[in-house]
Parts: sequence; C-alpha cells; structure tokens
Amino acid sequence: MADPNTVRRIARLAGVGPGDSVVEIGAGLGSLTLALCETGAAVTAVEVDRHLVPVLAEVAEPCGARVVEGDAMALDWAALLGPEPGAWTLVANLPYNVATPLVLDLLAGVPAIGRMLVMVQREVGERLAAGVGHAAYGAVSVKVAYRAAARLAGRVPAAVFVPRPRVESALVALVRHPVPPVAADPVRLFELVEAGFAHRRKMLRGALAGLVGPAGFAAAGVSPEARAEELDLAAWGRLAAC
Repeated sequence: MADPNTVRRIARLAGVGPGDSVVEIGAGLGSLTLALCETGAAVTAVEVDRHLVPVLAEVAEPCGARVVEGDAMALDWAALLGPEPGAWTLVANLPYNVATPLVLDLLAGVPAIGRMLVMVQREVGERLAAGVGHAAYGAVSVKVAYRAAARLAGRVPAAVFVPRPRVESALVALVRHPVPPVAADPVRLFELVEAGFAHRRKMLRGALAGLVGPAGFAAAGVSPEARAEELDLAAWGRLAAC
C-alpha cells in the first residue's frame, strides 16, 4: 500500500491504541506497521519473505515493533502470542490464496486472537461476512458465523496499491464469540454445512442423504425441501444436534 491515508484509516478501523497488543500478518515493507505503531499499540509484525524481513526490521523496530520471520500458516501461535484468550487483535492484508483457510484456522485454533481486521479480495470478504439471503452466502459464511461476528468494514481502492491490482479489496472486521452461538459439535455441524453447500441446487433431503433423516428434519424444524442457502446458523445448529 502506497497511500498513508489508507494505512492510517485501517489502523483507525482496527480500533487499537495504548495498552493493546496487535499482530500484523504480511507486514511487507512496514507501511501499515508504522500506522499501527502510531496508535500506541504494541505491534508484532510477521513477514514470511526473508528478503523483506531486514528492511521491515529497519523500518519498524525503531518505532517499537517486534519483527518475526515466519509463515502464518505454520507459526506456533501459542508460543508467539501466549495463552490469554482474546488478548490480541490481528490486522492483516491477506493474499487471495490463503485468506479463507487462514481466517478459519485462526478462529478455530488461536483463541488469543479476539478481534481481526483483514483486507482481502472483495469476493472473499463478502463470503466471510455474508448472511442468509446474500449471493455470497455459503459454507465459509456459516463456519465464520459459528466462531465470530463478521461484517464488511469498508472498501480499499486499487489505486492505493503499487503495483495496482486488477481486483477490488475489502476490509472485514471479525469479533470472536466468547461461546459459539449454537450448541452443536463443530465437526458434525461443518460436515452438514459442507455437504449441503456442495450440492446447493439440491433440496436438503438429497444433499444431506445419509446424514439427516426425516425424523432429524422434523426435530430440527427444518423443511427437507429447503436448500442450504436458506438456512441460517441457528437452523444448521438444530440439524447438527439431531
């Protein structure tokens, strides 16, 4: 990102300040890192490119940031962030190919991160935050909703990047639920969700054949003639509990 106003806007939307702990993924050359440091937060900047790490350290360490070389998909997050639940805010500009699995993995396995503000490709952001009735609503949307409240926090124009990308970007804010809003085994829940959306044109009685029977649909109060995209998290939770 080459626009200082944009990085300051992202830092502001992250809602962090003195006393807060922030971890940034994909810090690059440190433009967002510096903006986060300006808020007074304690910043840990993670960068996978070993060629960029020395430059990042030169830029960011004088402002008090800690620079860590590592792959966010393989880091020992517990060792890096410590055990306190919800103590950290994640801020990141995530590439398309890792954005969805990384967000889901962090929500599932890194309870130290209580809030996130991630910049992703617009279509990815819409899937992360979509609710029932939105064209982007799918299995990813339900999985995110099980662990966090997600919303689109803004758009980022392509003009602020060098080189300029061919895709639009969006900011997604996520706040982890202290407790999942539905009482369901996540393994069972996600199995049903994935099966349902894998055949989203089918009625659920076909898409979930072998997983939910007539009695299960009746107990959950879900029509077997409904389609996956019509069910909110609560309905999926009832099905998973049957």
